[in-house]
This record gives sequence, structure tokens and C-alpha cells, in this order.
Amino acid sequence: MWLLLAFMSAALLGFYDSFKKKALRGNAVIPVLFINTVICSLIFLPFIVLSAMGALSSNSPLHVGGGGWEMHRYVILKSVIVLSSWLAGYIGMKHLPLTIVGPINATRPVMVLVGALLVYGERLNAWQWAGVAVAATSFLLLSRSGKKEGIDFAHDKWIGCIVLAAILGAASGLYDKYLMASPSDGGVGLDRMAVQSWYNIYQSAMMLVMLAIIWFPRRKIDRFHWSWSIIGISIFLSAADFLYFYALSLPSAMISIISMIRRSSVLVSFLIGGVLFHERNLKGKAIDLLLVLLSMVLLFIGSK
Repeated sequence: MWLLLAFMSAALLGFYDSFKKKALRGNAVIPVLFINTVICSLIFLPFIVLSAMGALSSNSPLHVGGGGWEMHRYVILKSVIVLSSWLAGYIGMKHLPLTIVGPINATRPVMVLVGALLVYGERLNAWQWAGVAVAATSFLLLSRSGKKEGIDFAHDKWIGCIVLAAILGAASGLYDKYLMASPSDGGVGLDRMAVQSWYNIYQSAMMLVMLAIIWFPRRKIDRFHWSWSIIGISIFLSAADFLYFYALSLPSAMISIISMIRRSSVLVSFLIGGVLFHERNLKGKAIDLLLVLLSMVLLFIGSK
């Protein structure tokens, strides 16, 4: 069941990335991200209210569990990590082709695996090391493809933003494992809907401050225009994360496998980048993408 949910989440993430790219074309990053977090919060706010009123049964998959400061402090940290990743990712995606961003983001499972090695003391087997090596090779080849479009991976600040977003995203995945795991398994055992609902609300508050302090004084320079794609960002992200947290909360679910499957979203975004955005050098990037997918297969075999 959790495997199916992970694949469904991956497909939705591919459309989320595509809507995000469209919304950011010639647009200010901070207001786009602010509106996105507000819409996501409005999607989950009714579930918080209905759960508090007792109108939603605790057996419902949409029920939001309660919790005091003990719970909210963990969720606030989650919000900071995710929002930092989103900010870096949005800024980088605004200035880079989707067919470059997607394969870089697809290396997150490798970062999660390395993080698990460092944080949780897990040991990599031969298959996993092979996956790491192939992913590193794909990154080097992707940098060569980028040079054909005038993108220098070693010195391009937008590439740095995407890499930073991927690292923070991997950190968020490792933190999710800690939040969702039961206390007997060394985790906190938080309610999945409580985490998803409240971290969106906290992000909205943080983005409101950034909107007022950073963007508003520069609004005439860093211009914002409304795009219906922003709503698509929120809907597809909320649905993808709902399935992700649901999968993660199920018994026997493995964060390493779920993380790998979620990155297959790159297939959807890559196709859309080529068909709708008419991005260049698709043949060379497709080879790089195949290597990324091969690394995921090797990681999958090694994690079974």
C-alpha cells in the first residue's frame, strides 16, 4: 500500500514542479511562495477546526491530532527546514531550465542515504555504494550538459541554490523519519496530519514576515503578477505531501525507498519541460536522467 501511495505522490510532484516553473517565469519569488503557503494552509485549516470540534472521527485519514508545545516545537523546526529548502529551490528554478533542475533534485535519495549513514549510523552495502557512484557520475555529466546552455555548475549561483535546496530537502526527509517513527523505534510518533497541517500554517506566518520586510520595499523592482499556476502549485503539493505522509505513517514503510520513488517525479517534469517549455539539449540531458534513474534502481535493490 505504501509503495502505491509513494508512486502516486511522485506523479503529483512532477506536476507540482511544472506549475512552479510556469508561475515563476518573470515573477517575484517571495509573493509566489507566500501565496502558495497561504493556499496550502487554507486547504488544511478546515481539517484542524473540524477535528478540534469532534466533527472528524479520529479514525478518519483527514483527522488532525492535537498536541501542545511538545508537538509544535518539532513542527516549527520542520517548517524552518522546508521553507529554507523551498526558498532556495524557487530562486534557482526561476533562473534555470526545468530539465536541469529535475535531475539535480532527483539525487536527493543519495543525500538521504548519506545522511542516514552519518546521522543514524547506517552502513551502505555494495549496491548502495554503486548507486551513489552512478548518481555522482550523472551529476558530472549534467554539468557538461549545462555548459552547452551557458551554465557553469562550479560557479553558477542558481545551481548553488538548487543544490542547497536538495540538501535541505534531504535533511527534511531524515527529520520526517524521526517525526513519524514511534517512540519505541527511536522517533517522536507525531500525528502525520498534524505535522502537514501545522507546518503549512507556520510557513505562512514566516513568509508574511519575509513579504513585509524583504519583498514589499522592493516591489517596484522585483515585480509580481498573478498566475493561476500558483493555485496548481498548492493543490498538487498538498496532495503529494498528503500521500507521502500517509505512506510514511504505515507499518513497514521505509523512508529510503519512499524518498527514491518520490524522486521519479523527475520523469513527469522532464517531459513537461521538453514539450511545454521547449527546453534545449534534451538528448544529452535524457542520458544524464537515465543515469539518475539507474542510481535509484541500484539504491532500491540495495535497500531491500
